[in-house]
Amino acid sequence: MTDFEAARTAMVDRQVRPSDVTSFPIIEALLAVPRERFVPSALRTVCYAGDDLALGGGRWLLDPRVFAKMLDAADIDPGDLVLDLGCGMGYSTAVLSRLAAAVVGVESDKALAKQATATLNALEVDNAMIETRPLAEGAPDHAPYNVILINGAVEDLPETLTAQLRDGGRLVAIEPAGGGGRCSVWTRSGVVVAPRRAFDATAPVLEGFRRAAEFEF
Repeated sequence: MTDFEAARTAMVDRQVRPSDVTSFPIIEALLAVPRERFVPSALRTVCYAGDDLALGGGRWLLDPRVFAKMLDAADIDPGDLVLDLGCGMGYSTAVLSRLAAAVVGVESDKALAKQATATLNALEVDNAMIETRPLAEGAPDHAPYNVILINGAVEDLPETLTAQLRDGGRLVAIEPAGGGGRCSVWTRSGVVVAPRRAFDATAPVLEGFRRAAEFEF
């Protein structure tokens, strides 16, 4: 029988801390949230391994190291409102709920969204909600956000999302680049939204964020 608490501690000590993520709130959140509750039962024994896990429906549970570094790059404040896109079965939303004042998770797959809501309710997470809608739309009814986090890679970042950032707000996502990729942080300053590279990383591209194919004669 798997000792999930021990696996969670090992994930933090062997994957997260060596990746230069030392923020106490992030470490505390990763140790507190039972990652195994947010994956299909067949993946529970491997959910703490250092890899992206396919959840079905085109969703992924990101590599713990990459996810932790994205949280670190987002610089989340306890008073922040966070938009969590492509939340899958709700793990990222649960972790974010321990770092921010409130979290809106968005998942377009109805089955995953239903499971995310059920698990968050079972764990008595009372400062997060899940909306079922296309990821690229965000959740404009609750905007503006201090932080927007996208759980996957984006080839094309729609202005509909950057428009939902408040002044000083940050959007964190992974961009494919050649044979690899990078995590970038887009920050709003007035009407300008500019990116900066945070660290090298790869992740599967999420549907809704693929660049439209160019027609060639």
